[in-house]
Amino acid sequence: RNQTQERDNLYRTGSNILKGTRDKTKRKQAYQLLMKAADLGSTRAMEKIAYALLFGDQLPQNITAAKILYEALAEEGSPRAHTALGFIHATGTGVYPNQAKALVYYTFAAIGGNHVAQMILSYRYSAGISIPHNCEAALIQYRNVAKHVANKLTFAGGILGGKVRLTERHENPYSSDGVLDLDLYQYSKFLAEKGEVQAQVTLGQLHLVGGRGLEQDPYKAFYYFSKAVKAGSTYALAFLGKMYSEGSEAVPQDNETAFKYFKMAADRGNPLGLNDLGLAYLHGKGVPVSYTVAFQYFQKAAEKKWIDAQYQLGLMHYYGLGVRQDYALAYKYFHLASQSGHVLAFYQLAHMYATGTRVARSCHTAVELYKNVCEQGSWSEKFLSAYFAFREGDIDSSLLQYMLLSEMGYEVAQSNAAFILESKQSTIVRENQTYPLAQLLWIRAANQGNLFYTVIIIKYPSPYYTWYTKNLYSTHILCSGKQANKIHGLGEVRLIAYYWEQGFIVSLDVHLAKRFYDMALQSSQEAYAPVLLALAKLEVVHFFSEIQRASVSVTYHLLLLYSTSEHWEVFFLNVLCISLLLSIACHNR
Repeated sequence: RNQTQERDNLYRTGSNILKGTRDKTKRKQAYQLLMKAADLGSTRAMEKIAYALLFGDQLPQNITAAKILYEALAEEGSPRAHTALGFIHATGTGVYPNQAKALVYYTFAAIGGNHVAQMILSYRYSAGISIPHNCEAALIQYRNVAKHVANKLTFAGGILGGKVRLTERHENPYSSDGVLDLDLYQYSKFLAEKGEVQAQVTLGQLHLVGGRGLEQDPYKAFYYFSKAVKAGSTYALAFLGKMYSEGSEAVPQDNETAFKYFKMAADRGNPLGLNDLGLAYLHGKGVPVSYTVAFQYFQKAAEKKWIDAQYQLGLMHYYGLGVRQDYALAYKYFHLASQSGHVLAFYQLAHMYATGTRVARSCHTAVELYKNVCEQGSWSEKFLSAYFAFREGDIDSSLLQYMLLSEMGYEVAQSNAAFILESKQSTIVRENQTYPLAQLLWIRAANQGNLFYTVIIIKYPSPYYTWYTKNLYSTHILCSGKQANKIHGLGEVRLIAYYWEQGFIVSLDVHLAKRFYDMALQSSQEAYAPVLLALAKLEVVHFFSEIQRASVSVTYHLLLLYSTSEHWEVFFLNVLCISLLLSIACHNR
């Protein structure tokens, strides 16, 4: 019994450290505790050790050892081990790729309740990867995962967060991509200490939820919010109320104190305070439940464009809380909130499309919406660890983490993994597998709506690509036809226009080229000069083409007219010379 308690304590302590920090020293200490727990027979500790070995998280990366450990755990029925083995065989990590084995492992893991495996299977069913496309099967799996994620979300229902896109970071190292650089953080701290209220509130928010690469730290959050409150910030008042409402290491859970802060913020017209006051009345936190009062506060906050208030109004109309049940109004408010990235609004809309409530049932739309919710699960934190590993030069660890996220259907991870493969810095992928795997990932990313990535491969010429370059042109143009309404990138539109202009794979079509150039012209003011020149060139080409076609017809009729004339030989030579000159001009246009 004492040994069991010691094992559980070691596992709990190690896991909590891993969950709360990205500090290397602390993580190493955590794994030391977990190794002791594993020696005492803790299966969950063994799973974490195997993960560290596979991805090189503070332990020397050893894929073979990780595979052996996972196989032993799989024999005991571990769903996490089955998921890991599915990933290993799907990507050919340390073994030859075997999609059939991967599918078996993923299926067993999904049946065992592993959400990562369920998400992988969902993506495979929806995209038809290694198995026939099956929207209904994808819907079932995504719905299970989305329900789990939705139940875990807090703080305004979760807002869709940005993820570092390595291709953009490579082009612009100073781009704002969701990760707070150390220099910027230090500057924000400097401003906050000097009394800059906005910096104080921003740092408080980041430390409250652990955003943009900062570790979650309720003590620092409370410190910055308290300073901002003294400076008169109504948002800081509302956030302090939220901290007391939720409770943490820094402040005790106290509904009455939370209500007091919410009321002070709401009385000054702050939308967050109004919304949280509505939540207090909706759930009876610190005050008696009153749907009518809650509805009034949500309306006031929604009028100020607060998206969580829009979502709450949708819920009240959907379930008829204090108002007449109205699915049309519910849909309206859910849609409004979803446009600003409210994850729970996506979840409710997905349910409406899956069941055909107020809208025509659409399995495809429901799957897309559920997928958006699933991608906000705790596993999305791997984006940060993968990026930091890449930035620190640990390419193999970064690649494997991005590849796992790619298996789960993250488009950004697919492009990032392909980008790393193209750089040829990884040592864990066989040389003859590097380009095929990169191509596969680029195309998967393109098939999810990011058409530009299909042609990035053309920028990296190599002997391997020569035989399928035409296939890439065809794939890109096929995608552009199916998803023309989703094309927003200026370079992307101009590239497609160029395809039609040059006649790559498809026949040359000046009119379609002009259509896409016009789209590029509308997409950005920066496009004006280059697109205008391209259109001018297109008109000249079109003019010469028409002259060339016309010259053949004219020549034919003139020959008929003058064939019986006295000096027909001289005329015939003149016509031949003019035709030859026109042909040369059109050929060299």
